Amino acid sequence: MSDTAPALVSTEWLRDHLAAPDIRIVDASWHLPPAGRDAHRDYNEAHIPGAVFFDIDEICDLDNILPHMLPSAEKMSSRMRKLGIGDGNRVIVYDSSDVCSAARVWLMLKIFGLWDVAVLDGGFGKWRREHGPTEDIPPIPRQRHFSARYNATRVRDLDHMRENLATKKEQVVDARSAARFSGSEPEPRPGLKSGAIPGSINVFFREMLNPEDGTFKKPAEIRRIFEQAGLDLTRPIVTSCGSGISAAVLMLGLYLIGHKVNALYDGSWSEWGSHKETPVR
Repeated sequence: MSDTAPALVSTEWLRDHLAAPDIRIVDASWHLPPAGRDAHRDYNEAHIPGAVFFDIDEICDLDNILPHMLPSAEKMSSRMRKLGIGDGNRVIVYDSSDVCSAARVWLMLKIFGLWDVAVLDGGFGKWRREHGPTEDIPPIPRQRHFSARYNATRVRDLDHMRENLATKKEQVVDARSAARFSGSEPEPRPGLKSGAIPGSINVFFREMLNPEDGTFKKPAEIRRIFEQAGLDLTRPIVTSCGSGISAAVLMLGLYLIGHKVNALYDGSWSEWGSHKETPVR
């Protein structure tokens, strides 16, 4: 059995399926601290009807000093049950953030064994521009059983990334902006070095998206973007970014073009850039 579930649904599709009994809608909005936005407060003011809020900063490993690292399978199961997400659901994830954080939750759910999950193409911004319905009262979900099955093959840690410097078995692609990748612009988080992992390639996550409405570009264009950046799409790829959020946008882009052998560096630059021993290009 392979993961072939569609990665995107349109706003039109979701409007037509809002009342479907197997659909679960998730607001995965998250913002960088400099944005000064409170995603949970925004959710309480307006969200797609029936949507539950996925708190990326809480559904994580709170014992890790790094931001929103993946939680244990036990915690993921517990939180998904409380959100009413379980086996047999089709989950539609959206966000209102500038970093397409829905892709992070899309990937998290897949890493923990829920395959039938998709991102709302264009997100909450497109939904509201099209006058889609909203509500301001959070639903009270009915708990469901969630069988978390952690897939370690889709995640990389610091030791693996250090080893890869020598083996070069996997290409590393960085989703941060060109200025952060080059080190000409400081990191938004204090205490981090500037620059990039040696040998890595830069593909800013926004290159995956159409600027006019935030929808994903067509697969042929996404493939061209990756190839023009210097990636060999016949070889394994690891995505990285500031803290594992926008790297998931590249993971979704790779999924859309049918690239199968890839993983996300969960610690990303928050980890690599905070170590004195890690080299920087």
